[in-house]
Amino acid sequence: MLTVVPESAGGDEPRRDQPDHSPALIDELVREGARRMLAEALQAEVDDYIARHADERDTHGRRLVVRNGSHQPREVLTSAGAVEVRAPRVNDRRVDPDTGARRRFSSAILPPWCRRTPKITEVLPLLYLHGLSSGDFVPALGQFLGSTTGLSAATVTKLTETWKADQRTFAARDLSQVDYVYLWADGIHVNIRLEEHKLCLLVMIGVRADGRKELIALADGYRESTESWADLLRDCARRGMRAPVLAVGDGALGFWGALREVFPATREQRCWFHKIANVLGALPKSAQPGAKKALAEIWNAEDRRRALDAVAAFSAAYGAKFGKAVAKLTDDLDELLAFYDYPAEHWQHLRTTNPIESTFATVRHRTKITRGPGSRAAGLAMAFKLIEAAQDRWRAVNGPHLVALVRAGAVFEAGRLVERPADRHHPEAA
Repeated sequence: MLTVVPESAGGDEPRRDQPDHSPALIDELVREGARRMLAEALQAEVDDYIARHADERDTHGRRLVVRNGSHQPREVLTSAGAVEVRAPRVNDRRVDPDTGARRRFSSAILPPWCRRTPKITEVLPLLYLHGLSSGDFVPALGQFLGSTTGLSAATVTKLTETWKADQRTFAARDLSQVDYVYLWADGIHVNIRLEEHKLCLLVMIGVRADGRKELIALADGYRESTESWADLLRDCARRGMRAPVLAVGDGALGFWGALREVFPATREQRCWFHKIANVLGALPKSAQPGAKKALAEIWNAEDRRRALDAVAAFSAAYGAKFGKAVAKLTDDLDELLAFYDYPAEHWQHLRTTNPIESTFATVRHRTKITRGPGSRAAGLAMAFKLIEAAQDRWRAVNGPHLVALVRAGAVFEAGRLVERPADRHHPEAA
């Protein structure tokens, strides 16, 4: 069969009946769709409210709750851009019998004070935290959202005030219903723009019994002193925190003295990342590449016995010339090798304080851009919100089902579970 093609369908000339799908038009279509859906939702909400009170009438038999036109239009910033809304109005003539005040209809979808949707309200502080200056919001987001209504440096600053309240609520929460089996601790120093001394953030991140990582505590300390850490640990204990099985941290922290005082049953694991830096710092640059490889043979060994063999090899190779470097390793040897007594799936998590270091890379980035927060309270709140945002992306430890066994006191040898450890020490007679 012969098909006849119209002349306008061929050649280079575009068809005139096809719509223009330019980016600007697509944005406008999205905003128009959002406006219509919001209008329909508001209308449905009002209709439902009126229907629920349709039987309530005055002495003349007239309804007490009826439609009463529409409010003045207003712009609301949404994830689809600026949308103009004209909300329906309700005339509610009912009276509260207790107070004598007139009842009022208030939309749950679009409260009277709302000028931004919750998602926009959440994203503004996060953009500020991640490096966008408050003065850049109007030119940067105004074009993206299609309007500058409700955007100003003062607006963003006001929103960030809520961080401080959130941080205080977090610091006072009950810990009796949560069990942290592993714990990482570190001190992070942040510049304060208006003060001479740096802010020292005391950070503790834990692993729950189900394997999930979670921020335990964040506090303003004094130079990572033992007393500052003890105050934080005592506060956690008062709020119901149970002693962790194992704590991981830098060997130079005052944390260890505080831990032995507050949670003496908790075992200690030194951070290999910090220890390697300390050992290499005591060696000349020419010896550092070989020493770094020899140290990797220790922390990456197949089990504790092979790790001890690697320690002996390191001491033999460097002890004669660099006794100080070897001492830095052997003085904390039991604490450096503690992770071998736990499941092999957990070793990579327990050898370093990387969960804290990687999280605070964002804090350092933000404080570098702003030259530090303006006050200690602002710095503490900023760090809390950044960690809170990052926490949603933290993955559970490997072998999460094994964390509960660690809490229960299960025995592990060479990273493997010993199912009946008593039988290994008391074998039955043949």
